[in-house]
Amino acid sequence: MDLAGICSSFQSDLDFCPDCGSVLPLPGAQDAVACIRCGFSINVRDFEGKVVKTSVVFNKLRTAMPLSMEEGPEFQGPVVDRRCSRCGHEGMAYHTRQMRSADEGQTVFYTCTNC
Repeated sequence: MDLAGICSSFQSDLDFCPDCGSVLPLPGAQDAVACIRCGFSINVRDFEGKVVKTSVVFNKLRTAMPLSMEEGPEFQGPVVDRRCSRCGHEGMAYHTRQMRSADEGQTVFYTCTNC
């Protein structure tokens, strides 16, 4: 079956429904593959000889924390006059992160440059 001859909104491959553009499910034991969204169906014989390839790419493993605390991003930010509650040192570096939704303010993290 040539999908180019079908009057449709999309010019598509057998992976996609020519009526609505949705991804079609893989052929199974049934005689036809039906679109879940609009009901369009294609004969399963049209999929003969078609090869489906899938691959999974994993990100490389890396440590969650820097190897040395001095290399961490906390010490690369600006320093403010603020007293450390642990050691009493005056001067803390800070950085901000957007921890919640965009309509809420950023969270400020202070890190003592001494301890």
